[in-house]
Amino acid sequence: MTLSSSSTGSVSGGEPPFKIAIIGAGIGGLAFAIGCLKHKVPYTLYESADKYSIVGAGVGLGPNALRAMDMIDPRLRAMYNDISSGNLTPGKDHVMMDALYAEDGFGESRGWEAASFGAACYERTSAHRRDLLDILTSMIPKETVRFSKRVKTVEQRVDRVVITFEDGEVAEASAVIGSDGAKGPTRKFVLGERYPEEVAATYSGKYVYRSIIPMKDALEILGDHAGDAKSFIGHNVNFITFPISKGTQCNLVAFKFTDEPWTHDQWTRRVTKEEMVADFAHGVDKRLVKLLDWADPLQWSLHHHMNTPTYYNGLICLLGDLAHATTPHQASGAGQCIEDALVLSHLLGKVRDAKQLPLAFKAYDSIRRPRAQKVVKTSQEAGQLYTFTHPEAGEDMEKIVQNFRQRFLWIWEHDLEQDLREGDELFAKLTAAGQV
Repeated sequence: MTLSSSSTGSVSGGEPPFKIAIIGAGIGGLAFAIGCLKHKVPYTLYESADKYSIVGAGVGLGPNALRAMDMIDPRLRAMYNDISSGNLTPGKDHVMMDALYAEDGFGESRGWEAASFGAACYERTSAHRRDLLDILTSMIPKETVRFSKRVKTVEQRVDRVVITFEDGEVAEASAVIGSDGAKGPTRKFVLGERYPEEVAATYSGKYVYRSIIPMKDALEILGDHAGDAKSFIGHNVNFITFPISKGTQCNLVAFKFTDEPWTHDQWTRRVTKEEMVADFAHGVDKRLVKLLDWADPLQWSLHHHMNTPTYYNGLICLLGDLAHATTPHQASGAGQCIEDALVLSHLLGKVRDAKQLPLAFKAYDSIRRPRAQKVVKTSQEAGQLYTFTHPEAGEDMEKIVQNFRQRFLWIWEHDLEQDLREGDELFAKLTAAGQV
């Protein structure tokens, strides 16, 4: 067994008398590390994989996420602008998606034409997750990252946290930020004793298939529908397509809703090509099914944390999907991770004594948890709209589109500057009162 302490995140001058261990190098953990660098908060980032890696293909960021990125570090936003893709059709910069039927003809026999939803505040941007990972990691000093470090136990002491890894190494830090994904082990060290029933993520009732199609092939199959973000809505199915990689590729996510429980040990399940196609054998235009030729026949189950009673316990704090894993129906999961990173790194920049760390976590929990958990709940509802299963809208496409034209505004137009001001005020009050 070897013993180490969390090393500095490459800070200079005025270094706080505490060190943070970040568990997990996903979008949230990396964005938080970048925020720590800005606020001169020392950290070490521990990643279970042997190198940076990311799950999924395309990712979309709303205006709130872009503002958070800019507030963490303007260079990050500038680099994202270089890798992101918008709709290919001129004049559709503010369109999130066009809604169409998934059925044969995409609704033409009904007289339905593609109906756009978005907002003036919204700018269509999406990117390949690999490209987003590359720009995030480009800002992380190599000496602050430790790979192949899978957490075994996290133990709180009076003034520090002791982390034991599966390889036998033991590290100490003033506090731990768990950002190790929706099923990461750190969550149980925050919730396990008080809320054991909330530790595991729950199955949301759907799984997806993913693929990336060369844009030239997608255009041959879908025509102009391939160049812009589209949602093809059907009974218990939904196909989402949007351009990535500067418009050279089309990202596809094909959703299958089911009443059956997910009974498999892993969150993914390999099936045959025939089984994958059979999931969309009824009520789906053959052109959409053709896009699955580029898909790996792997079912990705979608789990979420519908209820997280607290984001911290003493010196251990949750961030990103570990706190509030959500379904992707509002394209807000990554954005909420970045908002977490903004608020938490800002608050830790105010800490001048390690004893204040739980106070910063309390302020972060008060600011972030209500909003992030509302995103989880409303995203599940949005999934019903996308599959004609919503109890009020049902199959009424006009109602569904009208809902989409307003339901995202509270996410996109959120005042992040006010979050920081409220966090500062709350942290100051807690510090003055000496609350933990």
